[in-house]
Amino acid sequence: MDLLQNISLGLSVAAGFENLLFCFLGVLLGTLIGVLPGIGAVATMAMLLPLTFHLAPTTSLIMLAGIYYGAQYGGSTTAILVNLPGEANSVATTLDGYAMARRGRAGAALAIAAIGSFFAGTVSTLLIAQFGPAMASLALKFGPVEYFSLMVLGLVCSMVLASGALHKAVVMILFGIFLGLAGTDANSPMPRLTFGIDAMADGMSFVAIAVGLFGITEIILNLERDLTRIGAIPLKDLFPTREELKESALPIVRGTFLGSVLGVLPGGGALLASFGAYALEKKLSKTPERFGKGAIAGVAAPEAANNAGAQTSFIPLLTLGVPSNAIMAVMAGAMTIQGIIPGPQVMVEHAPLFWGMIASMWIGNLMLLVLNLPLVGLWVKLLQVPYRLMFPAILFFSAIGVYSIANASFDVYLAVIMGALGYVMAKLGFEATPLVLGFILGPMMEENFKRAMLLSGGDAVTFVERPISAGLLAVSVLMLALMLLPSVKQTRRVALKED
Repeated sequence: MDLLQNISLGLSVAAGFENLLFCFLGVLLGTLIGVLPGIGAVATMAMLLPLTFHLAPTTSLIMLAGIYYGAQYGGSTTAILVNLPGEANSVATTLDGYAMARRGRAGAALAIAAIGSFFAGTVSTLLIAQFGPAMASLALKFGPVEYFSLMVLGLVCSMVLASGALHKAVVMILFGIFLGLAGTDANSPMPRLTFGIDAMADGMSFVAIAVGLFGITEIILNLERDLTRIGAIPLKDLFPTREELKESALPIVRGTFLGSVLGVLPGGGALLASFGAYALEKKLSKTPERFGKGAIAGVAAPEAANNAGAQTSFIPLLTLGVPSNAIMAVMAGAMTIQGIIPGPQVMVEHAPLFWGMIASMWIGNLMLLVLNLPLVGLWVKLLQVPYRLMFPAILFFSAIGVYSIANASFDVYLAVIMGALGYVMAKLGFEATPLVLGFILGPMMEENFKRAMLLSGGDAVTFVERPISAGLLAVSVLMLALMLLPSVKQTRRVALKED
């Protein structure tokens, strides 16, 4: 009964004219900045923080939240159409989404991404309303020891995703961790791995690395081969076939629940969910060799997991006061500006705000579905532009997006360098995905490892003494052991067409 009353309260708040208007503006703006290569939700939300001074607390947070999950939709659009993931969470979508676009199924991929995201958003919103306190208690059980073990498991999963030789995936992970650790050490004012470059004192920009590895590299590869653009696509081809819908149903459901659980965990949970959902579908598929070549399940599962994780990542912020990622940190800043302290008291002292935000998530996802499905044809038309006209525009907007994050010309140079490096890696058979995951999780692993060792007095046995950590590490070791078995190696070689 209390749940129905709370949902009714939330709907009455979210359905106010001003809140509906700013929810619509938020999701529309989020979609647009997600579509534009290199421009992410974090920068947009940070630039709009001054605007929140002039809005009611609930209205401002509804708008910012709309930008966040709107960007998840938009990011999948560029990932599918031009192989440019705007956020780390969109990287998994490029693996099969772009391959589908190259085969003329861009419309189906975009439609499945929108449908999967809407379903995931709806389910995860209901889960927040029903199980928010219980899911927050799960996050309370995770300390530095458990986070470190979780990230180890995430890196092992990235090896499963990688095509080619296993040792190449390990090299890419280590190289990604190396790049991620560049900058000023968290425990001292000393720079490390900066090679005397002042611009690297704050570390390397993820956007620059992602645009370089996934955007510029692809442009170079396309320019050296005879790339034919997809011609006019009939309206019937803009939407999934009945077989594609059937093939996507279970991956969407599995991705939704995996993302809902992992999104609660601070420190890259939604990112792990998108990669984990992709790996899960690849393992469960009867035809794993299709993954990476345009399998619809490879789009449906990561997109559902990504959106579900984006929604449930609000739980640690609203119930614990712990931002789970950079975007949640911006949300925490917006709440502080309004005089609201993130934490458990929000549910009691600001009940209309809490339940209004939850209700607005479902309304915003409905708006995104209505906005995106009719615009599928517009996005697909981008593929009909001759590539000689397309790639200068991609480079131009990518450079603007990379530069605008920190107004640093070094980031643009970094994107170009990573693009050239990515081209060499592609020629040598090294995949970029493990590098990106290592880059993101490396600093998090280091921080949690240091905390765990400090709390345990330098005793590394703490990683196997705690049950959750021991379980995660056991799964990691088991996966590595299985991958080294001759029969499993042969199956993996056939599935991934390993050279």
